Amino acid sequence: MNQADAEKALLASNHGHVPVMRDRVTELLAPAIEAAGDTAVLIDGTLGAGGHSEHLLRTFGNLHLIGLDRDQKSLAAARERLAPFGERFVGVHTRFDDLSFAIDENEGTIFDLAREHGIAGALYDLGVSSMQLDEEERGFAYRTDAPLDMRMDPSSGITAADILNTYSHGDLARVLKTYGDERFAGKIASAVIKEREKESFSTSARLVELLYAVIPAATRRTGGHPAKRTFQALRVEVNSELESVEKSLWAVTDRLRVGGRAVYMSYQSLEDKLVKKVFTELSTSKTPAGLPMDLPGTSAKFTTVTRGAEKADQQEIDINPRAASVRVRALERLARSEG
Repeated sequence: MNQADAEKALLASNHGHVPVMRDRVTELLAPAIEAAGDTAVLIDGTLGAGGHSEHLLRTFGNLHLIGLDRDQKSLAAARERLAPFGERFVGVHTRFDDLSFAIDENEGTIFDLAREHGIAGALYDLGVSSMQLDEEERGFAYRTDAPLDMRMDPSSGITAADILNTYSHGDLARVLKTYGDERFAGKIASAVIKEREKESFSTSARLVELLYAVIPAATRRTGGHPAKRTFQALRVEVNSELESVEKSLWAVTDRLRVGGRAVYMSYQSLEDKLVKKVFTELSTSKTPAGLPMDLPGTSAKFTTVTRGAEKADQQEIDINPRAASVRVRALERLARSEG
């Protein structure tokens, strides 16, 4: 089978949305799922199209899986896809950082197992999903003209248009610089405020046109699409993504049973730095430096499973370009915290 045929086959088997690093993610979670036996519960915090979940449920006959998604449309599609697994799968409409609601406020065998034994594993495939990018009316993509929405849950919260039309120059520049690493954040903010005085922003084409005008031609020739950083920054701000990632890290690791593993897949440096920071803190002894052994209660309760951040190989990137920027980190619980 040549590469084109392989790509078509992969897309067809995954409803058009290919789960990134599927086999490696499965390998990282396998020891925790197998050790938990019939009480194994996994949280897929970013359910999306359900590709990772379907593969995990097919691979491990003992696994029970709770899938979280704040996007009702994505959740409905994943529930339909995973219906053949019966009571082994439950989908919950919630933000991925709200594990208290997902586990404690629902009834059923899966939730009972999670409350009684803790979770055996968690998977977080961060960022915007392929399904959302494909829906032009959501406004995530800058290559087509669409309403400036960008909400992962279209039923609540501010939109990208709200940010462009109401944020001060300082706040807008901060968002673009912090979340998009945009060199021309100040210039873009000034141009947005000037243009919105004439007419409010509502669709992506006008914003893209402004960015082409503001970002110098030399930068446009070498720095990729001029709208990429701004659209990323707006999406992160609209959905409070970094705050949600940090909250999820503490919530997930608190729920892991001994031997349980958490796998995080990041696609931008800010996300990966945050995951690395929390994983490092959790896997580091609190004993003062220089002592020959850990003091009681200070030893690390977790250990990192991956050496640094793992990346997709070139063969996968050729078939699934979305894998090019992924960084995968995994953590395992060694012991419960005292007290």
